[in-house]
Amino acid sequence: MPEHSFAPITGSLERIVVDSDLLRNRLGDPTEREVIVHIPKQGLEMIQQGKNLPVMIYLAPFTSSGLARAGWKAFAETLPQRHERLVNQGKMLPTILVMPDCFTSLGGNQFVDSSIMGEWSSWLNKSLKPAITMRYSTNGRFALFGKSSGGFGALHNAIHHPNEWHAIASHSGDVGFDVLYRADFPTTATQINQRGNLDDFLTHVKTCSKLNSDDFHALMICAMAASYDSKTNISDGFGIRLPFDLNTCQIDETIWKQWLTFDPLYSIKQNQNSLKKLDFLYIDCGNKDQYGIQYGSRILIKSLKEYGINHHWEEFEGTHSGIEHRLDISMPLLAKTLHN
Repeated sequence: MPEHSFAPITGSLERIVVDSDLLRNRLGDPTEREVIVHIPKQGLEMIQQGKNLPVMIYLAPFTSSGLARAGWKAFAETLPQRHERLVNQGKMLPTILVMPDCFTSLGGNQFVDSSIMGEWSSWLNKSLKPAITMRYSTNGRFALFGKSSGGFGALHNAIHHPNEWHAIASHSGDVGFDVLYRADFPTTATQINQRGNLDDFLTHVKTCSKLNSDDFHALMICAMAASYDSKTNISDGFGIRLPFDLNTCQIDETIWKQWLTFDPLYSIKQNQNSLKKLDFLYIDCGNKDQYGIQYGSRILIKSLKEYGINHHWEEFEGTHSGIEHRLDISMPLLAKTLHN
């Protein structure tokens, strides 16, 4: 049985609210977002001495939120507890740890600019960063880190906003869309067709008491469509346009090509110099990832080597689940980079 952490938080743990028009969306989700900010006691002492701290922003995986990572969980430790433990053990320098709520009504977030879900990428650097800088003693150096969708979000924003972020860590981040997503298209079509059409399916999701596994994966594909391809016609499904025909499941090559522009395997080809501007790039993935992300990750690492992009890569024994312990590796490395 894994050990449970009973350690009380000895530093500061605050909740702030960040409101921004950048998050206006078609889903009806709020533009006001809660953000939890943690500073360990050693960091508070440094601030009292007139020193400034770097900022590490955690991007949550699909179906989760930064708020959840600060909440109690049986036989586990919260992210603030992990932060304090690593600092207390002398393994990590203190930082300002930021955990925003970026959950959406489609079940999660890819942290990209979307006319359907909101301009989340712009929000990170134009709203969240200034809000943290205004309230806390920062040294002006910022990192993004996360798992799965959060890892993808960290990598995407580093590629497309290279001057905003100094270090990132992607744990099993979405990469290699051909393997990662296409296997779910037939199930998605079946689940939507059972409800009638896309509008009916989304209504079912909104009104049902519990989602089954197939419904969840269909909703995830809808969220990806809302993230990677927003159409202007919003007469149905909030404007969600799927990259396949619901009747035949044949791929719409035009829409699929648009999806692929977000795949890190393709986007780094067009933005090689962006990642070279990072002070530190961390990527890892389990060798038994049930979504097949290890395959896209291996191709990505090969490309990083070919382009001469410095990086830290680890392929570990494990799956996509239960990999929070990997943060014990990435968080100290990010903090060390940001303090330099």
